[in-house]
Amino acid sequence: MLSLSGLSVALALALFPGSGEALREGDCEVCVTFLGKLYRSLEDDQVNFNSVDIEKAVVKSCRDAKGKENRFCYYIGATSDAATKMINEVSKPLSHHVPVEKICEKLKKKDGQICDLKYDKQLDLTTVDLKKLKVKDLKKILEVWDESCKGCAEKNDFIRKITELMPKYAPAAARARTDL
Repeated sequence: MLSLSGLSVALALALFPGSGEALREGDCEVCVTFLGKLYRSLEDDQVNFNSVDIEKAVVKSCRDAKGKENRFCYYIGATSDAATKMINEVSKPLSHHVPVEKICEKLKKKDGQICDLKYDKQLDLTTVDLKKLKVKDLKKILEVWDESCKGCAEKNDFIRKITELMPKYAPAAARARTDL
């Protein structure tokens, strides 16, 4: 009887794979988005779909990556300071036109941190009241824009800097604020 129950457990596991198998909605947000953009850019640039060229394109894209996308690049080994090298787990399947969701599923099995990455919630600068935001959030806006606020000591300094830069980085929000 014991061997029969062991066999039925093995059969159940084979027929109904665990949650680690397929991605659910919202899983691997950064991985799927980054690799999707990369794949589309490879198609647009008519890159030769072989592992070597794709690996070069991944490394090049990762040089410009910021925030969570840079962290993703670090996890797959596409940054100069990465401790591991799993970039071939991306380049080889992409060369065979494997869907990015499937690539991310495989990466999730190798390193679960990859699928834990989520993009930060984006603020709608057209409607948000900057005065009600925390300084941390104001600094985050400037960081996303690749700007800094030298000499900013108070919240109003950060608000002034954001308002000054808004026409460059968020023109719709700047227009909406002048209409008020």
